[in-house]
Amino acid sequence: MSDKLKLSASERIATLLDDSSFVEIGSEVTSRSTDFNEGSIDTPKDGVITGYGLIDGKLVYVYSQDASVLGGAVGEMHAKKISAIYNLAMKVGAPVIGLIDTAGLRLQEATDALHSFGALFRKSSMASGVIPQITAVFGNCGGGAAILSALSDFTYMVEDSKLFVNSPNAIKGNYEDKCDTASASYVSSSTSLVDGVCSNDNDAILRIRGLVAVLPSNNMEDAVSLCEDDLNRTTPGIEASKDDAKAVLNSISDDNLFIETKADYGKDIVTGFIKLNGATIAAVANQVNESKGLISTEGADKAASFISFADSFNIPVLTLTAATGFDATFESEKTIAKNVAKLSVAFTDASVPKVNVVIGDAFGSAYIVMNSKSVGADLVYAWPTARIGITSPEVAAEIMYADDIAGADDKVNAIKEAAAKITESQSSALAAAKRGYVDNIIEPDATRKRLIAAFDMLATKREERPYRKHMSF
Repeated sequence: MSDKLKLSASERIATLLDDSSFVEIGSEVTSRSTDFNEGSIDTPKDGVITGYGLIDGKLVYVYSQDASVLGGAVGEMHAKKISAIYNLAMKVGAPVIGLIDTAGLRLQEATDALHSFGALFRKSSMASGVIPQITAVFGNCGGGAAILSALSDFTYMVEDSKLFVNSPNAIKGNYEDKCDTASASYVSSSTSLVDGVCSNDNDAILRIRGLVAVLPSNNMEDAVSLCEDDLNRTTPGIEASKDDAKAVLNSISDDNLFIETKADYGKDIVTGFIKLNGATIAAVANQVNESKGLISTEGADKAASFISFADSFNIPVLTLTAATGFDATFESEKTIAKNVAKLSVAFTDASVPKVNVVIGDAFGSAYIVMNSKSVGADLVYAWPTARIGITSPEVAAEIMYADDIAGADDKVNAIKEAAAKITESQSSALAAAKRGYVDNIIEPDATRKRLIAAFDMLATKREERPYRKHMSF
């Protein structure tokens, strides 16, 4: 791997793929436009290198835009070259990886460029849910190119890169120095477009290689690899991390592998991939130390999209639940009902194996939408200290035992005693298990091996759904 911080278009491909595995396609293609005397301009490869190669022996198709050719601007033949590798990738069932560095559409080619770019949107849309699509932004990704990146399943950005539909200076009342809405830090934290911000080109390429390693090549394959970790390994002390879902996921995964997605967006919910007995598992978890168990509109949106991706590619879903309610702000009220509904639909619609582990407090509708039995979980486990109910026992106590508390000399202690009664009778993990809403109460340090057994049992799951052309939600 190169030790350069900034790589050329060809160096990015060479660094991404296994040694000597790249085979270029369309190497002699150049611009065919003669408008505005463009024919006199040399456009080698028409500004994009396309072809195929291997990542850890797995076939992938790749395109890498060359900013040294007209700023990497997308012309007619440039777009057609990328469309051509989409055609091949769809035929053989292999991922497409885009290494983006473009100034946008090539103005000199007008409607020829516009039509071919639109056709590329169509190719990417048709490939959605069929083959994984991954992009990484190494320079500029503006205008329609931002839409192409958004059509992919996963996107990484290098720190100094830009991703925008409208440049910051084109936004009324804004300018780049005030708020750079195109910067990697802004886009990754304020939108659901970016899965990770990378320190340099090599870092971005390493992230792509790691992601490809855990994904299936297409929607007809399973993502399974050899497991060298101990299947009976326990994780002593894991219960101390119940507020840090990332730590729990890292602890239970094969070789402590956890690949997080959209890490800077909707931080109240963690999404990413782990491995259990060699099988890739899509994990969705409440990050209590970020939000005190409250689900935000951004977190719900992020989780819903991630679950839909997992279901499209036959990746089982695991949830670690510790949800106590919903984030309440003026802004969130505009979208939270819709996005939480999307989350509920995503869990309900997913036909892959679904296992939930309640590791903390799980109350009300927030619990329901986090892969409860109500919305279709195949198995629900709970740690002994988990609490499940309509609301927290403390709040319920003040309502249900209002008269007793009002007449008590020590109201604080009266609330505690009433809450303890409610916890034991209605809100404990045992109470939920007695009613069949929890299948088993498991010891925290046995979580890994219990999940391995559960997903192994569910591996042949088949679930029929009513016919529909597509979801109307």
